[in-house]
Amino acid sequence: MLPYLLLDVDKCLLNIESMIRKARASKVFFRPHVKSHQSIEIASWFRKRGVSGITVSSLKMAAYFSNHGWKDITIAIPAIALDANKINDLAANISLNILVESAEGIDLIGNDAKHELGVFVEIDTGYHRTGISSDDKHSINNILLKIKNSQLVFKGFLSHFGNTYSAASRDEIVQIYKSSIDTLLALKSHFQAIFPDIQLSIGDTPSCSIINDFVEADEIRPGNFVFFDVMQWKLGSCSFDDIAVALIAPVIAKHPERDEIVIHAGAVHLSKEFIVDENGNKIFGLISRFSDGKWSDPIEHAFVTSLSQEHGIVKIRGHEIHSIHPGDLLAILPIHSCLTANLMRSYQTKDGKVIEMMP
Repeated sequence: MLPYLLLDVDKCLLNIESMIRKARASKVFFRPHVKSHQSIEIASWFRKRGVSGITVSSLKMAAYFSNHGWKDITIAIPAIALDANKINDLAANISLNILVESAEGIDLIGNDAKHELGVFVEIDTGYHRTGISSDDKHSINNILLKIKNSQLVFKGFLSHFGNTYSAASRDEIVQIYKSSIDTLLALKSHFQAIFPDIQLSIGDTPSCSIINDFVEADEIRPGNFVFFDVMQWKLGSCSFDDIAVALIAPVIAKHPERDEIVIHAGAVHLSKEFIVDENGNKIFGLISRFSDGKWSDPIEHAFVTSLSQEHGIVKIRGHEIHSIHPGDLLAILPIHSCLTANLMRSYQTKDGKVIEMMP
């Protein structure tokens, strides 16, 4: 059924192997984030290569993967008291880590803990989404003291260097990584007298793809690398050939007079994530030709320029538009593969096999 999300399994496996090799070379624990693919089958490809722990983004996701045999899970979103009972249920059967970013969180979760529960304190090193400011040592100290006096087990400091996604160059990504890891190392040194076994957990695909040496950290948690996408390609995190998914969609209308075609692929398939090119154009996806289960290099000067719910407007300049007709299939390279996968809910391989995601 069209449109569908085509997964190039060979490329995906190469991406997995590459990140596993990096982690092993640095002797860090590899805890990939499964929210990017949300698939038991794809997760099994990691397990077959010796990966034993995963990162998830919700309790629902943690329960789903726990029910399918994963027994070492970190929920990488701050825990709230409303989830205390579900957290306890999970912790009864698996090794579970949660995140906190406030002393109140320790009071609310720690008082109800019935099983051993690992806790990472989330640190904001510059992304400014969640986490305690790395400068706020007073609040961090209060949290650590509360953990020390609770039934919870302090694991260490966790951070997501998400500001790498807005970097202007590979060099800037490297600088963000170095600055962030230095900040975490300083915190570790400051508190190590009280907690000698502090772990540093980091993870974002841009820095984990570009940096080769993670020896200062204890574990890495990238997720998007499993597929990559146009955003990662433009950031310099991957090559075009590393992108492992493409949305296959039919052309449903053609308007040569305005250099446009219309595809059956809208915001409900691609999301409304975009990048801006050097000419100020918003790009919601790049366009490739599709044949024999494979997509080509992107068509020059062709991109999804706007989206409604089910429709995508594609701007194609030059002669290419004359060889494209309603009914033809095109491959759209997503700006953010995680969001596209989340919307599509399944993958199709080149041989027609369907790989389902969590319900």
